[in-house]
Amino acid sequence: MSYVNLTNISLQEIPKICDPEGRGNLSVIEKDVLPFDIKRVYYLYDVPSDSCRGGHAHKELQQFLIALSGSFDVVLDNGKHRRTITLNRPNKGLLIPCGVWRELENFSAGSVCLSLVSEVYQEEDYIRDYDVFRSVVGA
Repeated sequence: MSYVNLTNISLQEIPKICDPEGRGNLSVIEKDVLPFDIKRVYYLYDVPSDSCRGGHAHKELQQFLIALSGSFDVVLDNGKHRRTITLNRPNKGLLIPCGVWRELENFSAGSVCLSLVSEVYQEEDYIRDYDVFRSVVGA
């Protein structure tokens, strides 16, 4: 696993189609939006505002997070630096590559976090101990 430069991680536009009659918007995620085939989809909801989710890194899995409703912060950590990105628009997503520690916090009331991932669940892909993560990435 190699060192990930956090400045290369940013919000990505998801195509948005606006209804000309004012009936709402539609966003579409197809092959050109993500650099991987989606193998698993899950979502977080009813998360108390003082709770923290995540708290791990992945060896291989890539993850694309979207705030379908409400907002939350994603704290990214490469073992040397930390960066916080707020997700609060359903037409913007955050692509998190493997080798990045992530924590989700500051959930607003009614927030829903959609996660599209590149792999099926495999516990051996997770690094759940921060000190182990730092040693793996050479921090």
